[in-house]
Order: sequence, then structure tokens, then C-alpha cells
Amino acid sequence: MNMPATPATAATAPRAPRRLRIRHTTRVAYAQPAASSHNEVRMTPLTLPGQTTLDARVLVNPSTPTWSYWDYWGTQVTGFDLIEPHSDLTITATSLVETSPPEPLPDAPDRAEIRRASADSRLLEYLTATGRTTLPQDLLDRAREASEGLSAHETAIAVSSLVADRVAYVPGATGVHTSAAEAWEQGAGVCQDIAHLTLGMLRGLGLPARYVSGYLHPEREAELHRPVAGQSHAWIEYWAGDWTGYDPTNSVPADESHVVVGRGRDYDDVTPHKGIYRGVAGGPPEVTVEFTRVA
Repeated sequence: MNMPATPATAATAPRAPRRLRIRHTTRVAYAQPAASSHNEVRMTPLTLPGQTTLDARVLVNPSTPTWSYWDYWGTQVTGFDLIEPHSDLTITATSLVETSPPEPLPDAPDRAEIRRASADSRLLEYLTATGRTTLPQDLLDRAREASEGLSAHETAIAVSSLVADRVAYVPGATGVHTSAAEAWEQGAGVCQDIAHLTLGMLRGLGLPARYVSGYLHPEREAELHRPVAGQSHAWIEYWAGDWTGYDPTNSVPADESHVVVGRGRDYDDVTPHKGIYRGVAGGPPEVTVEFTRVA
């Protein structure tokens, strides 16, 4: 999961609703025909305050019936099985989404109050470190020093800046199994790693935080009806009386250019495509994402 081009800052961004058509295609080619495969896809944007999914569908080739359900984390999942031999698999998820500018940030409770509110609620799930977000104590100490005396909103920005100063965005620098600590050590990663690092630090400070998987239009001023190549994206949401989105890779609040597909503790909870197959191993999937701004 990589980062599209950096968007304009909030100070220069247009503040109007927009409609985006998104086409997310995954192609898997097998070295020899797979005898069967079983798949889950998380590529359907959610309908939320400030985001409405007007149309969404997932098509599979070879053609096969699909079914949908909502998982524990509130993400829409499309499942399907292929029980006949097949030499390749193509999954095409298309959606039309209307997004609006975010509301102004509300006043946040103090961090001690946030910790108390989190103690006996589902927020605890977003305070617990996972294998991907576990950090050594020295990194947690750095985060504590950087956020001393700051509000929850200021803490999120300070921690994101701490990560950005250390970890450069370098496409291909890491893989899907890289941990946050490994990305910190090598000083390079992709949006997935930067989100995991930010989550690990915020959770270590007692601020509930969750991983967001979705899309970010790569050209804020894109011409209407002109397709633009992009990629999927990852950012974070932290809880400060309510959930607030922040994009640590680009050091900006999540806004109308961000499209939410799923949220969870880390990447493993919202992986766009999970599958198993019976057959000979092939190469990595080929993934393309195309955006078209239609309003």
C-alpha cells in the first residue's frame, strides 16, 4: 500500500464537496492453473458523516457468485470462491463517493480524561499494541517527550512530525509484513509503516488510535472527468472525545480528498484482498487504482 502524490495543504485546499469515481483492480496470475481459491475483498468505501457511497460493486473474473457481510470492525467484506481450475484472477471494485470537508476540530478532553473514558469501553482495543505497532521503550519515551504538556490534537500532530522527521516515504522500501519498529530502524517506509509507527506512539501515550485504509485522490485540482492513476492509502484516526482523522504521511488532517474503506487495529484488520489458493505459487498481484473526479 503506497502513497499518492502529496495533496495541497489545508490552508490552500478548496473547501467544497466532491464526487470521486474510483476503480481498484487487482490481477493475480498463477504459474500453473490454481485448482481453487477462496477470497475476501475489502474495497467498498463506507458511508459516514461527510462521506456517502452512492454506488459500489465488486466484479470477479472468472465470473463467480459473491456475497457480502460486515466484519467486526465495521468494514464491508465481499467474499467469493472459485472451485474450478483458473490460471488468473481479476477483481475490479468500482465506487462513486461524495465527500465533504471535515467539520472544525472540537475541543478535546484532557489526556487524563481520555484515559479514564477508555478504561471500560471498546476504546481499549485501540490502546493495545499489536505485532505491527509494538515499539521499543526508547521510541515511546521519545513520543512522551515530544508531547509533554500538549492537548490530544497537538499530541497527534507532534507524534506525526516525530515519525516524519525519521522515516522518509520511499515506495518499495518495505513489504506488507514490515513492522513499525523495522521501518523506524531503516528510516524509510510507505504510508502503511508511517501509520503503524504513529499508532504505536499514540497508543503508548494513552491516546486511542486506529488504522484507516482507503484512498487519497492524488491531484486535488484534477480536471473533471479526467482519469488519474493513483494508489490505495493509509492514515490514522485518534480519539479525543470523538474520532479525528490525520494523515501522518502527508502531515495534514484527513479531508474531502480522503475516502475511507475500513478501520481497525492495524493493516491486518483491513487488508484489501486476502485469499488462499491450491496450486503452484505465482508472482505478486498487480494492483492499479484509477480516480476520476466527476464533481
